Amino acid sequence: MNLLDQKTPVSPVSEWVWRRRASGIAFGFLVLCAVEGLVRSCIHMFAPDSGAHSIAGMAIDVEGGKNLIAIVGQWGATQFLLALIYCAVILRHRKFVTLMLVIVVLDQLLRFMEGQLKPIVVSAPPPGAWATWIMGPMSVAALALAIWGGRATKNE
Repeated sequence: MNLLDQKTPVSPVSEWVWRRRASGIAFGFLVLCAVEGLVRSCIHMFAPDSGAHSIAGMAIDVEGGKNLIAIVGQWGATQFLLALIYCAVILRHRKFVTLMLVIVVLDQLLRFMEGQLKPIVVSAPPPGAWATWIMGPMSVAALALAIWGGRATKNE
């Protein structure tokens, strides 16, 4: 008999602890996304320049600058709506955490792709540009924990 063929007993307690920790980390990441989304969206909606110049360093004193401010402000409104949906899942509908993490992964992926297709030309990248490089892999890891960490693992 090969050593690898032997069945290793899995303690139900250790299995439960793993599932609980994994789903807790995924849930905590969704909380982080909600807080980040609320803060970022409020800056875009309520800052006089929508954060376009003061945070992202975009030129707004050019022709169309007011339109840029308006578009960034409206983008903040959609970010706010998404953050409110995250909050609803966090507070009342936890069974949808995995679905929300799928949306977070897709959001980060689409931000990355769009940033590559249409890069912003500024002296220094805005916080959202480098945040995508951090939040993207973290969101994939959180989704993996939500999917595989929430399942019972049987060592048969």
